[in-house]
Amino acid sequence: MALRTLTILFLLVFGAATLITGLATYSASSQALERLVDRRIADVSSAVLSQASPGDKASILALIDTFSRQRASGDVGFELEDAAGRRLGGNVTLARPVPMGFSTLHPGDRIAGLSSGRAEMRDAGGGLRLITIIETEPIDGFTRVQWRNYLLGFGSIAAIVLAGTAIFGILVRHRITDVRRTAEAIIDGDMKRRVPRSGDGGVFDAQAAAFNRMLDRIESLLESVRNVSSDVAHDLRTPLARLRGRLQRIAGAPLADDAAIELDAAVEQCDEILAIFAAILRIAELEGNERRKAFARVDLAEIAAGVIAALSPAASESGHVLIHDGLSSVIVDGDGASITQAVFNLVENALRHTPAGTAIIVSAGQATGTATLAVRDHGPGITHADMATALRRFGRINPSRSAPGHGLGLPLVEAVARLHRGALTLANANPGLLAMLNLPLRAEGGPAT
Repeated sequence: MALRTLTILFLLVFGAATLITGLATYSASSQALERLVDRRIADVSSAVLSQASPGDKASILALIDTFSRQRASGDVGFELEDAAGRRLGGNVTLARPVPMGFSTLHPGDRIAGLSSGRAEMRDAGGGLRLITIIETEPIDGFTRVQWRNYLLGFGSIAAIVLAGTAIFGILVRHRITDVRRTAEAIIDGDMKRRVPRSGDGGVFDAQAAAFNRMLDRIESLLESVRNVSSDVAHDLRTPLARLRGRLQRIAGAPLADDAAIELDAAVEQCDEILAIFAAILRIAELEGNERRKAFARVDLAEIAAGVIAALSPAASESGHVLIHDGLSSVIVDGDGASITQAVFNLVENALRHTPAGTAIIVSAGQATGTATLAVRDHGPGITHADMATALRRFGRINPSRSAPGHGLGLPLVEAVARLHRGALTLANANPGLLAMLNLPLRAEGGPAT
């Protein structure tokens, strides 16, 4: 789940919890106030009726009048009704009948000076009923004050949480951005890049330190593998070259026909092994990214046209048809020699693995921000499952294992693509295979990088 989604979900849950808590607190305080008022109503009603005989209308009205004159009873009202609900007297007049027991009054009841209150109707004996009313808003605008206090209190909490969430989100996003940029630099070939540390000793700093130690270990392992490959290639090339020279000198002497044939085959095998070592060293050189320092303006269309011109005789001899298509000027920043080698490999790969009469089309074009140099053939192609094998070093799919080659052609092209911050993709051409070298397009007027 995305960080933004988690943040929004947290804020929604927090907002709902804050709203529910505020409403519950307001409701609890209102109910507590109502219980206090109800208790006072009960005490006042009992005090009035305890001093009068049950059903004694005159006595009850006199006690109401006496109680109403007291200074502390300014928020208390009375009304005496008969069994039919007719008003017999009191200091207030109700606009609607109220039920027996306790009930709530509102401004709509049109009682002068009353914004909200509670009422109790109880039996006064002899068919009489006494209604006692007390205001539940002790001061003017009490309800508004309550709401204002709750909004300010819970609003402040919500504002603090929102600000804290925003700050936390910024910090987390900053740390994640640091990790992402480091990962992108590593992918781009900068194995020395590390996640920056703040030095505060916090959990993020500890995470950055652990991540950097992991990168140090990975760099060490990759360097060891690279050194082994390069050292083996370097150390074996010299004795193999000497062996090849000796075999050629022997082949130059008078020999039987069978021996001469065997010697020629041995020389060819030496050449193939030397080519493998040369390809390994070439890939290691490309992965070092040192060539980026010498990047310059390169036209893919010119490179493709040069490769077509160079390989057209070989294509004619093998019975293939080499076609150029859409070779408009496509400018990139790059190393012309390595891109040329990559295109040679793609075309030679198509010539080697397709039957005579197959058309091979080379094209150069561009889309938004991307330059593409594509080699498409109409041969048998390869399955989607075999494409990953074809891109692996020394990876050769079963139908091609008997054919010449060492399985380093496409990996070298892929190394060229990575050097240029691009990618090599294989796709089904229906029929045949489509190999696309995708490179970043040179920005208009931009410097070589």
